[in-house]
Amino acid sequence: MLSDLLATRDRLREGATTVPAELERCIEAAQAPANQYSFVHPMFEAARTTAEQPGLTNLPLAGLAVSVKDLFDIGGQSTGAGSVALADASPADEDCQAVARLRAAGANLIGRTNMVEFAFSGVGVNPHFGTPAAWDARFGALPDSQTSPRIPGGSSSGAGVSVATGAAFIGLGSDTGGSIRIPAALNGIVGFKNTARLVPTTGAVPLSTTLDTACAMTRSVRDAIVVHEVLAARSVDRSTAPLSQYRLAVPSTLFLDGLDSTVARAFERTLATLRQAGATIDTIDLPAVREQPAYGFAAPESYAWHRDLLLRAGDRYDPRVSARIEKGATLMAWEYIDLLQARQSWIARMMDQMAGYDALLSPTVPIVAPPIADVAPGAERDAEFFRVNNLLLRNTSVINLLDGCALSLPCHVQGELPVGLMVWHGALRDDTVLNISLQIEQILQKQ
Repeated sequence: MLSDLLATRDRLREGATTVPAELERCIEAAQAPANQYSFVHPMFEAARTTAEQPGLTNLPLAGLAVSVKDLFDIGGQSTGAGSVALADASPADEDCQAVARLRAAGANLIGRTNMVEFAFSGVGVNPHFGTPAAWDARFGALPDSQTSPRIPGGSSSGAGVSVATGAAFIGLGSDTGGSIRIPAALNGIVGFKNTARLVPTTGAVPLSTTLDTACAMTRSVRDAIVVHEVLAARSVDRSTAPLSQYRLAVPSTLFLDGLDSTVARAFERTLATLRQAGATIDTIDLPAVREQPAYGFAAPESYAWHRDLLLRAGDRYDPRVSARIEKGATLMAWEYIDLLQARQSWIARMMDQMAGYDALLSPTVPIVAPPIADVAPGAERDAEFFRVNNLLLRNTSVINLLDGCALSLPCHVQGELPVGLMVWHGALRDDTVLNISLQIEQILQKQ
């Protein structure tokens, strides 16, 4: 298993390694075949210069490598959002707030990472810049990675693979319907989606201004806590309470539907392990899950941002993306207002049904990563692409609509394809979700 940021930071402060040495390890991983399509703009030479700066090890992120999803502004660079439609975009005047906070905390930017065009799917396929293949950070290469490259999950595809392969300690990304947690699950790493309002999204190309969340993938839960504190400019209220002091629940409604055999086996084994460690875990109905507002926010809010660009460069879009954005043009103003009101009513019903529980546990996604070849660009594979996309987003998107927070951590064992366990709750329950996740990770690492 890869050394996480906190363990590496300790070694730096003890003099057992150096920032330049750790950077070179990350660059070597970034240039390896496993990261063939992970980076759209490497920043290796700039990172080498940064690594020589004094005092980095005194900062929270200690000068260690961080990748940045091609959705976020970096001063002096154009933000492409995984598309060629923005090839002529002017360079950003300054870092977006999320990047600025990471830099101030000692992040060393190693490169911009590939992503789904305009963040518009959970699969991870990109027809313009290639599709990175999933990797298993917990146990190394996937069992059949050499013969059947598998999807990395999206939309933060390159960010996920960069962390899983050891090219970065942190992968800055975004999560609108699962774009942090899906690649975390399929790459055997940790992905934390905080309550959206806690981290500014200014300076990022929007997918849904209502649901967009700036957050990150890491090698461990304890790293996720540190990174969240940096991104949100707040301190997490830490707790050492054992898992037995929390009340946990597994919602049987929707979240457990149609699990493939690997996910079902890993999830049931994980629940058994947690119960053996003293956890109290109820199974509950959550009927409000099936009452979600029928129309989503992404299409109309994306169309508002894209409509002029579609007129100028619509033929340069991935057709799977442009078709969904254009659907947003048909929503009437009164329908959008109804959608906002329906969401608030639904959140209230959900929170009422979740009352009394500190966190809920679910599989992050119901399937393991399918082969890239099954969903690669091409109209003849569109039906399978959209089937897989809907499955991957099904569980995770509930939390975005809920305005909640969630963390995905690996729960598979060696010989299995990566599977994620999602720990989640409603808005501003971030600290409890993080503390519970840390306890769960420590238990599962003993498997």
